[in-house]
Amino acid sequence: MERKPQSLANHAKFDPIFHFVLAPLLLILFVGAVRSALNEATGLAWWRAGMAFSVLLLLFKARIYSLKVQDRVIRLEERLRLQRVLPTSQQGLVDQVTEQQLVALRFASDGELPELVERAVREKLPLKELKRAIRSWRPDYFRV
Repeated sequence: MERKPQSLANHAKFDPIFHFVLAPLLLILFVGAVRSALNEATGLAWWRAGMAFSVLLLLFKARIYSLKVQDRVIRLEERLRLQRVLPTSQQGLVDQVTEQQLVALRFASDGELPELVERAVREKLPLKELKRAIRSWRPDYFRV
């Protein structure tokens, strides 16, 4: 399977089942349950609305948990990569790079990594600005 080259413009990923099926359906379910509860004003109707909200909340919490685990793995991978790629004079910067900076730096090529790490720490660059600074994009096809 040939993969489309990644760049800043197209690296965001949508999970079709989550973004276009489950989330919209559960949101519709919740809105319908609340409307029904407002019209009927019975305990059972409000219980259904509460259950619909709980399922919607569960869906988003599960998504957030998987993204957080992914960020932790990225943090570990990128710290190991920084130790391998950075010159000895920059090794002290590894502990100063934030989690969000590490998430952004995973897209930087090895050649530009030392310069970007220096800038990230010195200028306290946020994730989006750091991604914009990357000249040679290194794709990440394994994210969720």
